[in-house]
Amino acid sequence: MNYLSRRCRSILPYTAGEQPQDKKYVKLNTNECPYPPSPEVEKTLKEFDTGRLRLYPDPENKKLVSVIAQMHGLEPDNVFAGNGSDEVLCMCFPAFFDENDTIAYADVTYSFYKVWAHMYGLKSLKVPLDEEFKMLHTDYLSLDGVKGIIICNPNAPTGIPMSRLDLLKIVESNPDKLVIVDEAYGEFASCSIANRVDDYPNLLVVKTLSKAYALAGARCGYAIGNKALIDGLKLVKNSMNSYTVNALTEAVAVAALGDKKYYAEIIDKINAQREETADALRELGFTVLPSSSNFIFAKHKVLSGSEIYFRLKENGVLVRHFKSDRISDFVRITIGTSQEMKTLLSEVRKIVKN
Repeated sequence: MNYLSRRCRSILPYTAGEQPQDKKYVKLNTNECPYPPSPEVEKTLKEFDTGRLRLYPDPENKKLVSVIAQMHGLEPDNVFAGNGSDEVLCMCFPAFFDENDTIAYADVTYSFYKVWAHMYGLKSLKVPLDEEFKMLHTDYLSLDGVKGIIICNPNAPTGIPMSRLDLLKIVESNPDKLVIVDEAYGEFASCSIANRVDDYPNLLVVKTLSKAYALAGARCGYAIGNKALIDGLKLVKNSMNSYTVNALTEAVAVAALGDKKYYAEIIDKINAQREETADALRELGFTVLPSSSNFIFAKHKVLSGSEIYFRLKENGVLVRHFKSDRISDFVRITIGTSQEMKTLLSEVRKIVKN
């Protein structure tokens, strides 16, 4: 007897990046921050009253929500916090779309979108990137029969951003559609429209503390938008799990968000290292897409993406390879520390020469 639902039996789940335990790797495969969180986070952990862990956390996460609202010049009613941006994005699907509604997103983008669409019975309209792997805003201006649009900006796995102006054209031309902008990598670019959510009732921006804030292990993300959208997310959350952000995570997230100077410095270091690495790879015969993220997307003129991935892994360097048709020749490389990138380039040179 198969007790699984028909939907569960048919779904193809998202495949997370490898977290291998067999040996120590130079880990450049899941876009984690190569630097530790702010010293304020460590201080907060040391001073945390562990007696609080016997109690449930604040289901409304008032401290965290207040800090996020202040950071964006919004009211607490404009903020929804969750267990990583993945959870927040997932909750958007049942909150704003009905079964058989159609949601549009790029054909090459964060692959979790299609999983959530399937899980909640939505139809997907995949909008092709152009030949240079860019998202063209003109492709999203007149989408018939679509209930919502989700855009990862900068896009993943390409790293290529869409400008603020072009994003706002999409929002303005689709007043009857919800436009969700996933800004997981927004801190590394200059394309955020988080400051415009007050102006557009159909705009929801989702962000995370996993990337630029070095808190991937703490799991904290959030959405900002008008009160009606935020109330919809709260309704879904409180129909599933009232306590999605635990007390420890809330405490360290508040500490991290308060240390703007520290994170500005590490973002600058990552962006500079990204450009240096991209230039070095181009000299080795790679095509590297113009990234505004904490990773680069590259393919070699001769070697396949799978060959580069496997040979690097054999030599202790992990990168990400996707088997999808349009991008199977590429590897995605997270930007690590200066020493980690030197190790990567050293191993790539060996592979290219052999």
